[in-house]
Amino acid sequence: MRKILMSACLLGKRVRYDGGSLAVTDRIVERWLSEGRVISVCPEVEAGMSIPRAPAEILEGNGDDVLSGEADVVEKGGEKVTPAFLAGACVALDLCNRFNINVAVLAEFSPSCGTSSIYDGSFSGKKIAGMGVTAALLHRHGVRVFNQYEITEADKAVHATSG
Repeated sequence: MRKILMSACLLGKRVRYDGGSLAVTDRIVERWLSEGRVISVCPEVEAGMSIPRAPAEILEGNGDDVLSGEADVVEKGGEKVTPAFLAGACVALDLCNRFNINVAVLAEFSPSCGTSSIYDGSFSGKKIAGMGVTAALLHRHGVRVFNQYEITEADKAVHATSG
């Protein structure tokens, strides 16, 4: 049975920067949980960042740019936290490799987990197209990344590869 990597905050775990969660109530996720498919991860927490922690955004780029060394992840106060975000992304990739995972459901807009949109680095609430650091690393390694608004599509992807 195929496992699915899923952002811990989407599972109701209070791991977000503000100590909150983004709990998703969905029958598909409930089925995945009952089947034992879900592997939970919060890249920032896995990298040793605290709960709560300062909000962070990718400055002048996206997750691919961070992976290429062309952009940094910075906290609202200006402190660079790029190494922690890279370390957390590596933990997520290790989990995918360990459990042969090729589908992930990640929290949209996060500087780690955003799959198609992230905040623009200005801390103004403006969003731009792009992936977070973890999503970009997983994508580079062939993991299909979905967000919490694409659970039906993620379920189809899991079952398409279960054979």
